[in-house]
Amino acid sequence: MHRLLHRHLGKALAGAALALTGTAVMAAVTLPADAGATGATDTRPAGAPAPGRGPGAPPGVVEPAGAQGERGRGRDPLTDDELRRARDLAQPRALRNAARNVTGRPGPEPLLTDLAERRPSEAGLADPPRRALVSFYDYATDGYVTTTVNLTTSRVEATDTQHGVQPPPSHAEAVEAARLLIADPLGAGLRQDYRHATGHDLTGPGPLAVTGFVYRGRAEGDAPGALAACGPHRCVRLFTKVKNGPWIDTRRLVIDLSARTVARLG
Repeated sequence: MHRLLHRHLGKALAGAALALTGTAVMAAVTLPADAGATGATDTRPAGAPAPGRGPGAPPGVVEPAGAQGERGRGRDPLTDDELRRARDLAQPRALRNAARNVTGRPGPEPLLTDLAERRPSEAGLADPPRRALVSFYDYATDGYVTTTVNLTTSRVEATDTQHGVQPPPSHAEAVEAARLLIADPLGAGLRQDYRHATGHDLTGPGPLAVTGFVYRGRAEGDAPGALAACGPHRCVRLFTKVKNGPWIDTRRLVIDLSARTVARLG
């Protein structure tokens, strides 16, 4: 079971899957108490120094990170200040008022903010402009928006909105999907398995560790009528695990975050 689950989880997004059932199914993951990260057992005598440390060697010290400047250089990762400025520039007031996030509140749902690639014409510059690529999802229009921000000039250089394009969901979207599933009648199997595993009622996503992946509806095969809008709509499936506990199989359940509904595959 240990090898099966690890193999499954490593390949799940590529299409590998455990046998599915009509309701949520718990799968316990058990590791030997004396196994390390590689599965090997520590056979050193009691009191022997750890490998790589001689007798009397001082313990390792974690040093605090150095002070972070307002602006990075070259291909340095975006600083906290650059991340904030990039998101603010990419979301003008009109967009913040009109767009909606995954919970329906004003403002788009943030996805990724990353350092943009340098342009070929800037390859020889000693200090080329720093650009950020900001992406988010607008649930008011089901639009995937990507904006290129020049952090050196504080200007938006390009904005592109696509419909029917579904990037991987954020953690916040996966949590909201779990919240909708728990509250839905189709979440009865999840609630039942959680109670069986913990002895407590599941009333919200807090006790769960969830990871979401996109479901594109007909692009992935036959989709039930309730899921026909997936693709244009933002739909996700979930890997669900009780924190410090077993996995609960919820992959046959699809949460349409745009319509805030739940449906079952098959």
